[in-house]
Amino acid sequence: MAKTIMVVDDSASIRMVVGIALRGAGYDVIEAQDGKDALAKLTGQKIHLIISDVNMPVMDGISFVKAIKQHASYRFTPIIMLTTESDEAKKREGQLAGAKAWVLKPFKPEQMLGAVQKLCLP
Repeated sequence: MAKTIMVVDDSASIRMVVGIALRGAGYDVIEAQDGKDALAKLTGQKIHLIISDVNMPVMDGISFVKAIKQHASYRFTPIIMLTTESDEAKKREGQLAGAKAWVLKPFKPEQMLGAVQKLCLP
């Protein structure tokens, strides 16, 4: 059975590129355009990994990570931040919130897939 990964980014083109890479590697993908949209789509189903942007309207990535860690079903779901944000303070904030990895855009699909394979829940 395919593992399910949620991709949260306000950029439709980034969601598409990430989605194509993940689907090509055999994953199921759920897309959301911001943190609030993502939370609405998390209805208790098994999510093996979340990839989230940091800077988004409505609910940013750090707030989303904090919210997800309060959710019993997703408390241990690994989260990769995929972002243009290279600021160390922002990175630390993401790690403290619960993000497991920080991948900078523009990214190489194989680099992202390597992080996905390492962190994806069994």
